[in-house]
Amino acid sequence: MSMTRTKSILFLCPYPIGQSPSQRFRFEQYFSLLQEAGFRIVVKPFFSEKTWSILYHHGKYLQKMVGMSRGFISRIIVLFSISKFDFVFIHREATPVGPPFIEFVIAKILKKKIIYDFDDAIWLSNTSSENKIAACLKWHSKVKSICRWSYKISGGNDYLRDFALQFHKHVILNPTTIDAENLHNPALFKKIKESDRIIIGWTGTHSTLKYLELLEPVMKTIEEKFTNQINFLVIADKRPSLKIQSLQFLPWSKETEIEDLMKIDIGLMPLTDDLWAKGKCGFKALQYMALAIPAITTPVGVNTKIIDHGKDGYLCFTEREWETCLEKLIKDKSLREQIGRNGRKKIIKDYSVLSNSPNFLSLFS
Repeated sequence: MSMTRTKSILFLCPYPIGQSPSQRFRFEQYFSLLQEAGFRIVVKPFFSEKTWSILYHHGKYLQKMVGMSRGFISRIIVLFSISKFDFVFIHREATPVGPPFIEFVIAKILKKKIIYDFDDAIWLSNTSSENKIAACLKWHSKVKSICRWSYKISGGNDYLRDFALQFHKHVILNPTTIDAENLHNPALFKKIKESDRIIIGWTGTHSTLKYLELLEPVMKTIEEKFTNQINFLVIADKRPSLKIQSLQFLPWSKETEIEDLMKIDIGLMPLTDDLWAKGKCGFKALQYMALAIPAITTPVGVNTKIIDHGKDGYLCFTEREWETCLEKLIKDKSLREQIGRNGRKKIIKDYSVLSNSPNFLSLFS
């Protein structure tokens, strides 16, 4: 009797497991699905836990250089075990700087099937104060090469998919998804109101705080109109520098992520209208909506596909539009609840792990 050989997948990703939203909601939450389908999984991050903990903090340059060097060494070492794997899933890039040497060896020399996944317009330059040194060493053109060498490509939205289709015909639209059953499920968490104030909230990382700053004039206007009725809550890995009197800050924590989000009554996702923002996969809006929190977003990129304006969320571009929608939701609790319910239904139908599971598995066929 012949036995079916267990297929195996090597995941090459930038960050340690469970630390990066991009990784958690692009592929990590599908590990159990892959194992149930009979795959063996091995994950090799570029950065160690120690390096990750200091990576985006100022200073400690020597420790960062040591961590970067160890990351490159680990990538060279892993090449000697590539023969054991049927697929190599690469999230964004095998190495954060430099040419696509690792990808070239895997695809062209070792002849392994690369599943290439990205959820940002990473072929464009997007320098911030935290990454300006590393940005000088980025090799943005390598995205095109990796696309050409891949077996299949996983693009997070239509804009990213269309870019990849220029270089490869096997591109799958694989949206960022939410586990609406076991994680982002309001039925599993008790919403605790610490006051009668309406909480207008935003969550994100240091690299996206610049988008929130676009709404500072709007938030000041809303604050004046609704004195002692609202608070602005920011959940992030860095305290914002916004001059808002009612501003509250919560350091992001994986352990309390959902409980903290559940404090929010209205969720914000502002963006600039540029090519980099078009590559965004709407993660903040997806989180709010999955938790039945009405979301207000800028109508850029995938946001216009995720949200049906006025039904399951709001799309606002001008300051006046933001103010109007915020006022409407602040004044009407039943409207907030209705928009929230509709938003959650949208996520379950189109952007949940459950609805996207067959699509994700198709990457490995």
